[in-house]
Amino acid sequence: MNDILDIKYEKHTLKNGLEVVLYQDKSLPIVSVNLWYKVGSANETNGKTGFAHLFEHMMFQGSENVPKEKHFKFIEEAGGNLNGSTSFDRTNYFETVPTNSLELALWLESDRMGFLLEALTQEKLDNQKDVVMNERRQRYDNQPYGLSWEIIFSNLFPKNHPYHWPTIGWMKDIEKFELNDVRNFFKTYYSPNNASLVIGGDIEYDSVLELVKKYFEEIPKGETIPEIVIPKTQLSENKKIIHEDSIQLSKIYLTWETTELYTDDDASLDVLSDVLTGSKNGRLFKSLVFEKQIAQDVSSFQYSANLTGMFIVVATAKPGVSLDELKNEIQTELNEVMTNGISEKEFNRSINTVKSSFIYSLQNLNSLVNQINNYNTNLGEPNSFVYDLGRFKKLKQSSIKDVANKYLKNNYVELHIVPKENKDED
Repeated sequence: MNDILDIKYEKHTLKNGLEVVLYQDKSLPIVSVNLWYKVGSANETNGKTGFAHLFEHMMFQGSENVPKEKHFKFIEEAGGNLNGSTSFDRTNYFETVPTNSLELALWLESDRMGFLLEALTQEKLDNQKDVVMNERRQRYDNQPYGLSWEIIFSNLFPKNHPYHWPTIGWMKDIEKFELNDVRNFFKTYYSPNNASLVIGGDIEYDSVLELVKKYFEEIPKGETIPEIVIPKTQLSENKKIIHEDSIQLSKIYLTWETTELYTDDDASLDVLSDVLTGSKNGRLFKSLVFEKQIAQDVSSFQYSANLTGMFIVVATAKPGVSLDELKNEIQTELNEVMTNGISEKEFNRSINTVKSSFIYSLQNLNSLVNQINNYNTNLGEPNSFVYDLGRFKKLKQSSIKDVANKYLKNNYVELHIVPKENKDED
């Protein structure tokens, strides 16, 4: 398996600090261009949130040499596709194009990296401010269960923690976006020395490197990136929040702070989540959904980020079932793991599931190139597939019991989303 996961690549750093990783795969006449900026909502401050997500939109609104909204038009007319996304820790932009359109994709990415500010007007900001506010209304404020994650994170972390606010930003902050603040945020973070560019697919190393230098190397290096300050705080007690929403079925969320991505504990928590809800044989799934039939669905996962992580269990109650009953059953299963651990069969099945997902991830060029950029950005080594999988290979059956006791005995956030008409349900 190590041979399959041993990805060959070239890595270069341009004189302006841009990291460039090239990966050759000539099986199809396509190329994937994947650009990560090391900026997300964690780089914002309380009172000025939503800038990183705003730029996910603004970067498609034209730059000095590219008219407004032509980025999509040019790529799609070339037979390609594109998009972008924002998280706590990074913003990424990606295109997949036919081989002969690679230069087009590089020109578009370089123009908005080096020449976006010249085209950033008050009119464009006002337009995208309205777009983002409408997105927030549709996907968060007026979406069933749409506020759950920001309620959890804003209660799990204190106000001065970089993960306290939602990636999209608070509505009151979006409403007061100022052009100077937006421009300064771009100048601070969207520079070549704060970015990682991965190009994979039907390429020749030397010629593509020359194209990258042609379009990116003359973009000036930015200033030193401000360090993120992380307050060292933990919940002093359990927090229970009841939120009324326009829903029919109640839902419970239990969230513990855990560990950051790519640690050994992170891997153990991934296995724990698979044992609990990764299949129909998962402990929580089998108990709550099939045997007791008190839950419509149940899921769990380890959400790993750069600064810390969260272990989350989510369950939707069947009609007539209280969320307290669901919580008790969840805690019973978690206590069983903390007391007696998991079986050898459960452990081996979960480890094999992880290995299978690794192999599957290599089948799609876009996901492979994005993972290479993930590794390069967070670990400094584009080919970290063997290392990543190695975290799971060295786990022991007892590791899952140990990690459950280490984190799931700590204070946690308990969120109940309940129907508005059942105000007194809990």
